[in-house]
Amino acid sequence: MKGLSGSDLAAMKISGRVAAQILNDLGRVIRPGISTKDIETFFDNELCRHAGMTAAFKGYSGYPAAVCVSVNDEVIHGIPAVKRVLREGDLVSVDLGIRYKGTYVDTASTYAVGQISDAAKKLCRVTREALDRGIAQARAGAQIGDVAYAIQKVVEDNGFSVVRQFVGHGIGKELHLPPEVPNFGSPRSGYVLEEGAAIAIEPMVSAGGYEVVVQPDGWTAKMKDGSLSAHYEHTVAITKDGPLIITL
Repeated sequence: MKGLSGSDLAAMKISGRVAAQILNDLGRVIRPGISTKDIETFFDNELCRHAGMTAAFKGYSGYPAAVCVSVNDEVIHGIPAVKRVLREGDLVSVDLGIRYKGTYVDTASTYAVGQISDAAKKLCRVTREALDRGIAQARAGAQIGDVAYAIQKVVEDNGFSVVRQFVGHGIGKELHLPPEVPNFGSPRSGYVLEEGAAIAIEPMVSAGGYEVVVQPDGWTAKMKDGSLSAHYEHTVAITKDGPLIITL
């Protein structure tokens, strides 16, 4: 995996801050009664305020929208729709990417729609903690298995499951690069992380089993057992001083 140049990293820091701000602002926008299409529209409008930045997902491998919005048992890749209206008690995950000056960032967060159950709150808390633990392992000389195992342990110690069909990835000059970054694995195994690289770490966690089924639209991935799911993601650079969260 080729390391990022100083200018690449500088561009990613700029777009990473924008991505983080949009996710933060969505926390005030998401409420019962809005549609998942409204979320995409908000993202598009916010991105238009930043010169040179474009939606990384739009048209990527044929994806038809600018952002992924997944509700409840939809773990990833939900396509925004006017008719998909959020209801009190839902969990909604928003995954977005930004392209800027030939570089990419990728980030995601899960939101409560109104008041949610204690079980849903725990699922979100554990998924966020798993992301934090995985990021802490993302240091030069560590291996992908160290990141993966840290995530898996937090999730499974709390009685949840990590999705195995989909994984994190390298990122930088392209949206998806090697290596794959799974959320399960063994310590001291897999690709060795090097200073100058960047990876997208993204635990996708289910309250039930880990099997998913891709829907007829070819994109939306739902939990096979219908269980609630959560998804959090950061783009992380590997630096001499440790992991640098670009999308914080």
